[in-house]
Amino acid sequence: MNTDTTTQTRTHTVVITCPRGKTGRDVLQALSSQGVDVRPVGRSEQTPFDWTDESTWRPALSGARAAYLVYQPDLALPGAPQAIARIAAIAREEGLEHIVLLSGRNEPGAVESEQALRDSGLDWTVVTASVFAQNFTEGLFHPAIMSGVISLPAADMPEPFTDTGDIAAVVTAALTDERHRGKTYEVSGPSAVSFTEAAAEIASATGRSVRFEQVPPEAFIADLEQLGLPTEDAAGLAALFEEILDGRNRTPADGVQQALGRPARAFSEVVAEAAAHGVWSQS
Repeated sequence: MNTDTTTQTRTHTVVITCPRGKTGRDVLQALSSQGVDVRPVGRSEQTPFDWTDESTWRPALSGARAAYLVYQPDLALPGAPQAIARIAAIAREEGLEHIVLLSGRNEPGAVESEQALRDSGLDWTVVTASVFAQNFTEGLFHPAIMSGVISLPAADMPEPFTDTGDIAAVVTAALTDERHRGKTYEVSGPSAVSFTEAAAEIASATGRSVRFEQVPPEAFIADLEQLGLPTEDAAGLAALFEEILDGRNRTPADGVQQALGRPARAFSEVVAEAAAHGVWSQS
């Protein structure tokens, strides 16, 4: 009887890292609504998990069938490939079958992490995404919008901002349908939008004054430090933005269509919905 119970748990449980994040919470909700047994893990969850504390990894994965991995602060930063290789090895030792990894589109450091998972011996699915559209509604760019200026250490290159709901839908499909195993889905919005255009879209939807400006990396790092980010992580993100916001991702990807059979959601739709919910209203 005990053996059967263990087998059932291993067959059905899916571990969700970063379950309160932009994609994790939607994956958690979608899987739960489908009757999938989910295990949210994190620093504030009932099951502890911390990317900086390897001792939490094995207990978080034990007995599960699959996992959705969202590495923090970013998969392109130093140490991430080693962490992914190590957690994949632990997952295999614990009997997991499948890992879905969220990655950054065309980020050199992230590519190493993706390959570490592919080399692990586990079934895998990689979802690589362009910059999140929801960074404007609740993430990194939200305080900047409230201040009226979106400042980045990069030129005003077009980017097909990705709806995190689309990402979550692709991840959910990958975790519930074996046909998605062994595939890499490159996901983005359906069209590229510059930061100046994004600011104008938000200004039009809200009546706020919002603009974009390019700033030196040092100024960007100082802004992130004021938001509570450690200096090392802030510097890493500054370097990442300088690198990836160079136009390399301006061509939209079709991963949402490939995985789900429908078009990706447009940035204008995300902005309209967010404005209707008052996310940029003065508190």
